[in-house]
Amino acid sequence: MSAKLKVNQLQDGLHTKRFGRSILFSREVDSTNEWAKELAMYGAYEGTVVIAETQTRGRGRLDREWISPTGGLWFSLILRPELRPTEAVKLTFVAGLAVADVLREMFDLKVETKWPNDVLVNGRKICGILTEMNTIGDTVNFVVVGVGVNANFDVETVFPERLKKIATSLENELGRKVRLEEFFRSLLERLENLYELFTKEGFDPIQQEWKNYAGFLGRQVEVTSPTEKLSGLALDVDHEGALFLRLEDGTIRRVLVGDVSLRAK
Repeated sequence: MSAKLKVNQLQDGLHTKRFGRSILFSREVDSTNEWAKELAMYGAYEGTVVIAETQTRGRGRLDREWISPTGGLWFSLILRPELRPTEAVKLTFVAGLAVADVLREMFDLKVETKWPNDVLVNGRKICGILTEMNTIGDTVNFVVVGVGVNANFDVETVFPERLKKIATSLENELGRKVRLEEFFRSLLERLENLYELFTKEGFDPIQQEWKNYAGFLGRQVEVTSPTEKLSGLALDVDHEGALFLRLEDGTIRRVLVGDVSLRAK
């Protein structure tokens, strides 16, 4: 089975109303999010998807490098929700839940969500999500949701040493390659369904389902932000998407920005 996308098959059998009705593909881009933002500034419709075989300057949160070799699923989705910016940031959780659902249903994998934007399989990162928005005052002009899934490659072969123990791929977990077109279609369909649920019913149903995958809750964690490192018990993720942490001195901290890792026993 080819590890590469069959571009002419991406829309075959796609059951969506808006998502993926327009798909743009490139063999190589610097960043699908940057490409999508440029298109959105020129008026691209909601549901437009850009997808690349590889990214040369893929980005994660806080401008971290995101390694994007051939064989992965790297795409960005343009949205134009009628939401306040404080609500639109929760689209990261919508996308994370969609990825978790599809990975579990298609491949029967042990999937977890990790606050705020990662999806893990067997404790290792398999997907990252980067949500960026353009606003005019308190109005959202557009949101770009970037999704990167490690799929048809061996992380031991293509990733640097520092990532080999914390990352995984579908190929590593399943011992085989997957049909990227089928996976992409299922993911886009689930994304649209959850997006509609979120815009109609709010964050509550998304939050509850996302937390069902959140294996870090109730465990001792470290939270690293640009300004500090905190240790404590991960208590909950609230309606604004913030993490509640009980520190070692018993105080409760509400954390808005940071990366979670489990503390070694």
